[in-house]
Amino acid sequence: MPGRACTVFFASLMLLATGCRSHAPLASVERVDLQRFMGDWYVIAHVPSRPERDAVNAVESYRLAADGTIETTFRYREGSTDAPLKTMRPRGFVRPNSGNAVWGMQFVWPIRAEYVIAYLDPAYEETIVARTARDYAWIMARTPVIPEAEYARLVARLEQLGYATSRVRRVPQVWPEAGDDARASAAR
Repeated sequence: MPGRACTVFFASLMLLATGCRSHAPLASVERVDLQRFMGDWYVIAHVPSRPERDAVNAVESYRLAADGTIETTFRYREGSTDAPLKTMRPRGFVRPNSGNAVWGMQFVWPIRAEYVIAYLDPAYEETIVARTARDYAWIMARTPVIPEAEYARLVARLEQLGYATSRVRRVPQVWPEAGDDARASAAR
């Protein structure tokens, strides 16, 4: 990497790390049973990252790999159920001594973005994934729709974690998707 590009890269990493320290610590759940956590999670609402600002039918899927990492597939359509399917495949690395509740999510090497399981109901049906920087968050469930009272409760919990509720975007979940059966099946 050329000298100037290397300097900019590492300066950016330092700013990212410093930015996280200015926020109050974010508590994770005490323990996550990784086997129970694996599978599909529908994104009910989020404080979105740039790529997912207009996400529709967003689903995050986890699979525990033999080496202990988490194979992740995030798929969504941008703007409508007729849009092409977009897919990201980051890998999760469970942070030691975190009760399996804090991961480093790696989209590009060598950066591992913090991923904190800040809420998980006892039945493993609803979860909130957040970040100490309070920049992104995801309310997810095992079903594409949850009752309004439950949604309000989860948004209130996100606010208690230090997020502005004005930044929360409800993710449209429209199932089955428009289009042919093969495409709808592939999205599930």
